[in-house]
Amino acid sequence: MSAKTHHNHGPVGRVEDARLTTGAGQFAADWNLPGQLHAYFLRSDRAHAEIVSINAGQALKHAGVRAVFTGADAVRAGYIKPMHTLTFPGKGGMQTRAPDRPVLAHGKVRFVGEALAMVVADTLAAAQDAAELIEVEYRDLPPAVQPEAALAPGAPQLHENVPGNLALEAEAGDAAAVAAAFATAAHVTRLKVEVTRVAPNPMEPRAYIATHDARTDGYLLHVCCQGITTLRRHLAAYTGVPEDKFQFEVRDVGGGFGQRTPAYPEHGALMLAAKQTGRPVKWVSTRSEGIACDTHGRANIIDGALALDRDGKFLAMRLDWVNDMGAYLSPASMGHIRNTSTCMTGVYRIPALYASYRVALTNTNPVSSYRGAGRPDIAYAVERLVSQAAAELKVDAAELRRRNFIPPDAFPYKTPTGSTYENADLPGMLEQALKLADWKGYPKRRARTETRGKLRGIGIAAVIENTGAGQAAKDEVEIALDAAGNVTVYTMSKSQGHGHETTFAMIVADALEVPLARVRVRQCTPEKQHRLQGNHTGGSRSTVGAGSVCHLAAHKLIEAGRALAALELAVEPSQVEYGKGLFRSRDSKRTLKLGDIARTKPVSVVAEGKFGSTFPNGCHIAEVEIDPDTGAAEIASYAAVDDLGTVINHAVVEGQLHGGVAMGAGQIFGEHVVYDRGTGQLLTGSFMDYFMPRAGLVPAIKGAEHPTPSRVSPLGVKGVGESGCTGSLPAVANAVMDALAPLGVGHLDMPLTPAKLWHAIHSARPRD
Repeated sequence: MSAKTHHNHGPVGRVEDARLTTGAGQFAADWNLPGQLHAYFLRSDRAHAEIVSINAGQALKHAGVRAVFTGADAVRAGYIKPMHTLTFPGKGGMQTRAPDRPVLAHGKVRFVGEALAMVVADTLAAAQDAAELIEVEYRDLPPAVQPEAALAPGAPQLHENVPGNLALEAEAGDAAAVAAAFATAAHVTRLKVEVTRVAPNPMEPRAYIATHDARTDGYLLHVCCQGITTLRRHLAAYTGVPEDKFQFEVRDVGGGFGQRTPAYPEHGALMLAAKQTGRPVKWVSTRSEGIACDTHGRANIIDGALALDRDGKFLAMRLDWVNDMGAYLSPASMGHIRNTSTCMTGVYRIPALYASYRVALTNTNPVSSYRGAGRPDIAYAVERLVSQAAAELKVDAAELRRRNFIPPDAFPYKTPTGSTYENADLPGMLEQALKLADWKGYPKRRARTETRGKLRGIGIAAVIENTGAGQAAKDEVEIALDAAGNVTVYTMSKSQGHGHETTFAMIVADALEVPLARVRVRQCTPEKQHRLQGNHTGGSRSTVGAGSVCHLAAHKLIEAGRALAALELAVEPSQVEYGKGLFRSRDSKRTLKLGDIARTKPVSVVAEGKFGSTFPNGCHIAEVEIDPDTGAAEIASYAAVDDLGTVINHAVVEGQLHGGVAMGAGQIFGEHVVYDRGTGQLLTGSFMDYFMPRAGLVPAIKGAEHPTPSRVSPLGVKGVGESGCTGSLPAVANAVMDALAPLGVGHLDMPLTPAKLWHAIHSARPRD
């Protein structure tokens, strides 16, 4: 189908926006149930300590308090062992050492903000006041905050069953082949980089209501999440409650970024409270709780080396990773290893690859999947290495990439780490991006900037990522047709601002050739939760998976309708044609409207599909200007050319890309969760201390498409949700380092704040 236009319409805006922009959205905190109680969590004010005692006697006497729960209650219920996804064998067959994590801390606290007691009361104010009456005695222990230090001999130990704080050591690729290639290399570029820890900070804070049904021993949870199938699986593993005992209500969700994927301790704690009190129990996170306790992202240190021959051809690459997972393993932590090894070769033909991974536990908030889940991290490591090699060899950064691209005729391309890239035109994309960014005109722009006393740099990044595949056995979509010709589409994917109600409806409306207004999309509805399977929304998989099945389901409805219409028209099904919402007999002028086949009873069909990974790719080029007097850097221009396969709706895609670019730029210029290394105290616990990207951070983006339709999806689509930040992290960083290169400044780790840049400039430049 054509991208932004629907066959019966001009450009299509997002159908959900009228609701969301007029205050008619319904988010998790908006829910209130009759007789509900309110929960408040008492959280640890220290990073590492034994819990000597908790005395809740005074809190229980406070007016309005119904119950106080502690780690002893969590252990008694058996809510102690969250699932994790580091289930593959590590180096030498090592199995992951996974610590327990009771839903309320028991025995020890291991990061600032860990929940150790929950007060349940008639009002939130009563619960909060009572929490201040709880007496906790600690025995302080030294914290291990920095991951490399946590892995060092003699470091404080977090868990008895995780010696050396090493949860897993893993590897990918061929170490011997890499060593042999390095031994013969004409040039080796080495670079150690850190992809800093960040807080997702979605617009909507987490909020839950738990209700227990004593008759069925089941639970109804009102949640904000990225899809109920994954959450249900996580919660069942955590609590031992069977999956069929969970029912969820989820409506509008204000941002996800991976942070809403896993089951959290708060889910389980509220379930305990709902069962004991016999009342619904509600909790809404504060923003400071969100920054401290919602799973963090990134937090990777990568020591890299790239070997080249005399012609600048890549021979081998070695990456040694330290993955900081915080104090416990999150249920959604696999991407830090799996996605980085899947895309380790980047967009280049590199014959030999090897990566080692050391998964460290530290006295910090757990780290989980965050927009890209390792994909931006590997893109950053590879693209910084490539640009550093170009600088060392004094070769144009675009030319070095051009020499080493995987050529179009090599696709599908089997990488040295075992993945298969489906299709791409990397040289064509590069040329389009260079033209869009006016790469050749850059020296003139740099000269003009210098006349104003500023530094200018240009950075390029060519990236690829794996998207689309999911952990569910299959994606299922149900389409129901009523007599008025209205179509309802049921999916298990869940939008968090992605525009599914528009995109999926366009797919179905186009296949059925009916007006878009006739199609309504419903996501994760309670009545379908145990009937339909499907992946949650994450990993840029929804249009590849659920969207493709929407297409299949629409065609299945046509085929079912053809048989029903044949009965009405008294002909064989093969004699029935369909188009533009009408069935017609070839041998007569009789017609039936689509809705007519549902006159006697509604018609519904269920379609399914299982799709592998697609590989969207792109080339992003950024230019920055730096004021040497203040160290302030700003993006002067940004050009992005992306291969996202077939585009369903350009406006939705552009929004995803713009948001991703801003997110990546935010991390480069300021976002950083910082803990004090001596005490483990969180130093960036509010928006007074934690930098958030603002609207003016990124100028108008010059964007273009260079599509090669996917062969994995019947729609030809590839994922888009993570493309923007995967490209912008390395592109912006490369631009800043290019601006500083004439001063002799070496690598600087993000965030590239004004203070860091000012010190680097004035340390390198002789003082006047």
